[in-house]
Amino acid sequence: MRACIPLVLAVLCSLAWADLYSAPTSCQGRCYEAFDKHHQCHCNARCQEFGNCCKDFESLCSDHEGFSHSSDAITKEEIQSISEKIYRADTNKAQKEDIILNSQNCISPSETRDQRDRCPKPLFTYVNEKLFSKPTYAAFINLLNNYQRATGHGEHFSAQELAEQDAFLREIMKTAVMKELYSFLHHQNRYGSEQEFINDLKNMWFGLYSRGNEEGDSSGFEHVFSGEVKKGKVTGFHNWIRFYLEEKEGLVDYYSHIYDGPWDSYPDVLAMQFNWDGYYKEVGSAFIGSSPEFEFALYSLCFIARPGKVCQLSLGGYPLAVRTYTWDKSTYGNGKKHIATAYIVSSA
Repeated sequence: MRACIPLVLAVLCSLAWADLYSAPTSCQGRCYEAFDKHHQCHCNARCQEFGNCCKDFESLCSDHEGFSHSSDAITKEEIQSISEKIYRADTNKAQKEDIILNSQNCISPSETRDQRDRCPKPLFTYVNEKLFSKPTYAAFINLLNNYQRATGHGEHFSAQELAEQDAFLREIMKTAVMKELYSFLHHQNRYGSEQEFINDLKNMWFGLYSRGNEEGDSSGFEHVFSGEVKKGKVTGFHNWIRFYLEEKEGLVDYYSHIYDGPWDSYPDVLAMQFNWDGYYKEVGSAFIGSSPEFEFALYSLCFIARPGKVCQLSLGGYPLAVRTYTWDKSTYGNGKKHIATAYIVSSA
């Protein structure tokens, strides 16, 4: 399969003509210019695909990945501003009385490989399951049993499962959270219509890609929200609802945590260790108490604005970093890499 390239932003450079050609082996002033066979190296949108980029392409041009319809990159300040708006718009989140956590033992990062169960009690003491009857929660939960968790086995969706993907997208697009995100991206000239945005989200999250030799054995949604097992270890699995439901069934055993966020209400952030039906997760960071649309919106924002990079957010006045990863072997078309994973990497 032909390798895909990142979705990129065409940059209009302001250097004078003489300056442009004074350093033809550099991308200075040449980011995403049209291909010219006379140049020694290239800075166009497909140079990474053909392996003929100038050496400084990544350092000079990569900060503008994520956009194709605009000449304006999303700034760090804009990302922090829209993430705060999304945070305030999450009216479907859990209230304080909806969840009682028992986080128990906090360990040091050096102890995460020990695979020792230092917490005899479950993480969740109580969850108000009335939350799960809300339309976005219900649609989200319907998706969780649509996957084989072991990588290397191709995923094949039934008509019902495909309909459940559409139902989830339809429900979250009714929320203030996703309306805030779409409005922001539309204003940034990334999407011309809401339907274009929805179509892209479906490909981005539910389009299949390969993590091994088997074609189509994974997707962004499966990895991030449902969780997978690869080479005897848990990968992904960054969702509190999934964790609670599996823990309730006796399939997840909470071991410890290394970080508990500064938020005094939900959503909060917890970085934890756990065993999932015989497979260990060394560090699994997750929002706690957030709505499905909240997580979906923030991870989508970060993938669109900072694909394959650390994305600096702000939530309730506190900084938070989310890292996304891209993947080549995908069904996500039009020259884009696929979302492979998104997870919380730091907070301060």
